[in-house]
Amino acid sequence: MINSVYRLTSPGIIEETFIEVDLDDDVVIRPTYMSICQADQRYFRGNRAPEILKQKLPMALIHEAVGEVVRDFTGTFKPGDKVVVIPNTPTEEDDIIQENYIRSSRFRSSGFDGFMSDYVISKKDRVIRLPDDIDLRVASFIELISVSVHAISRFEMFAHERKNRIGVWGDGNVGFITSLLLKIFYPDCEVIVFGKNLEKLSYFSFADDVYNINEIPEGFSIDHGFECVGGFKAESAINQIIDIINPQGSIALLGVSENNVGINTRMVLEKGLNLFGSSRSGREDFEKTVQMISENEEIVNYLESLIANVVPIKSIKDITEAFNADFNSGFGKTILEWNK
Repeated sequence: MINSVYRLTSPGIIEETFIEVDLDDDVVIRPTYMSICQADQRYFRGNRAPEILKQKLPMALIHEAVGEVVRDFTGTFKPGDKVVVIPNTPTEEDDIIQENYIRSSRFRSSGFDGFMSDYVISKKDRVIRLPDDIDLRVASFIELISVSVHAISRFEMFAHERKNRIGVWGDGNVGFITSLLLKIFYPDCEVIVFGKNLEKLSYFSFADDVYNINEIPEGFSIDHGFECVGGFKAESAINQIIDIINPQGSIALLGVSENNVGINTRMVLEKGLNLFGSSRSGREDFEKTVQMISENEEIVNYLESLIANVVPIKSIKDITEAFNADFNSGFGKTILEWNK
């Protein structure tokens, strides 16, 4: 079949490309809603190293999407089934290493085409059926939610049992979702959010408290911390966590930084801290996420507050306008209503 793919050819420029696809035990999906991620924005605006852009472009963006099954050559799904597609694509199995950390795994919109196309072609193990009554706008960023689910699962592997108070650094989307899930998973634990933007922090109504990072009370401490800042600000966030965390606490690192950051290793050693990284997610995390938002209306209500823009997409010009709208949003996610 011939598929139209909308690829970023250079920063700010998206072009339609026609490619021939051989279908073999594949699921053909018509995208319905997509969500823009900060990683997409970095490519779109050219905020990656020139050698990286040269290596990865042209490439279709977007790795957060839902759609409807058009045809399934395996007989697993029916036409019309609402589904979410997993962007992580492993090429091998490992008994120890999770699929999103295997170095040979491929990831949509980071090395090969993402979901901006007329049809998404996927293997059945990368597709998960959604309930018919799910809010597809929220479902469009299930991938991002699954990243936080994965991070908390890893947290369970490393953190000690004392979880009286957990701090989350970051007042953006990842910080919002992570702190919301921590409050759901650990209802008896205080979840404290730390950020700089008071307007953004006002959205975190579910948290036990919020603090400006420059106004933390003297003597305040946490048992564990989650860094959801990334970029050049990650360094100060990580070091602030190290300063106020109790001995033998665990620190989850979720923020993506282009450059190396310096951390206070002396206090890491003195306090016996455990720092661990968490990136992306796999099928198990997606399954947990779909079940969670299907069974918990409260979570969906909070997640709906993350929807900043819903932009109907009928042309390449609309895609560009959606990326600009997302860039200018103060908080939340930009959803693409895919009508191509």
